[in-house]
Parts: sequence; structure tokens; C-alpha cells
Amino acid sequence: MATGLLHLHNTLRWVILILLIVSIVKAYTGWQSKKEFDAADKKTWLFTMIAGHITLLLGLYQVLVGRIGIFTTELAAGTSVMKDKFLRFYWVEHPVTMIAAIVFLTLAHGVAKKNLDSTTKYKKAFYFFVVALVLILAGVPWPFRGIEIARPLFPGM
Repeated sequence: MATGLLHLHNTLRWVILILLIVSIVKAYTGWQSKKEFDAADKKTWLFTMIAGHITLLLGLYQVLVGRIGIFTTELAAGTSVMKDKFLRFYWVEHPVTMIAAIVFLTLAHGVAKKNLDSTTKYKKAFYFFVVALVLILAGVPWPFRGIEIARPLFPGM
């Protein structure tokens, strides 16, 4: 089960990235063309937020009680989490970065519900989505990140 949840968590990163790029493009084009805000944009932003939240829940499960979870891993005496590159990334850097990214995804979706003019909605959502994208790209354990923390581009490969 733990491997399946980890693979699902890793696969959902692609769903989030695709939805996030679509959301950024929709927000930018809506902002630049001064288009009227519509329900399709709101739904796209909602699906982006939902995908992010589901991935966050799976990730929190992994970091707390997964194979290398905080509550399931015994550390040797004198081990410092901040000095261990692997533990620091998976217990501190990755969760904090991803939680911050999900906050920005949620803020971007929240803009859709505000009583603002369409241009302001698109502009604010665009900036929130871009910040979320940068945080996600910085916090994902890409294959080039180093042997200790790297994950394959596609789970199981």
C-alpha cells in the first residue's frame, strides 16, 4: 500500500503541473485580453486546487507515517535531521515548500469567488499560480537533484 500511495503521489505531480500551466495560461490570456471572467476558468482553477489538496494529503500521510515517515523511522542517537540531506529534504524542505505552494493555489482559486472585476481576478490569480508553480518546481525531488533525494520522472521506472 505504501508503494502505491507513493506512486500515486508522484504521478499526481504531473496532473498538478498540467492543470497549473493551463490555469496560468487562462489567467494570463484573460488578463491581457480583458476577457470577462467565466465559469470555465473557475472550474479549471477549482480542479487545480483539488488536485493540489489531494496530493498534499497523500504527501502528509507519507511524511508522517509512510516508509520514511517521522513517526515510523527510528533515528540513531545523535542524528540531526538538518545535517542529514535526505531527512532534511523529505521531512522539512519538501513539505514546507509544497504546503506553501498549496496555499498559493488556494488563494488563486479564492480570487475566483471574490467580488472583483475580471481583469483584477485574472491578474491576481496569474501571480498566485506563478508563485505556486515556482515553489512546486523548486520542491519536487527531480532526478537531477542528487542521488540521495532524487525520484524518477515517472514512478516505478
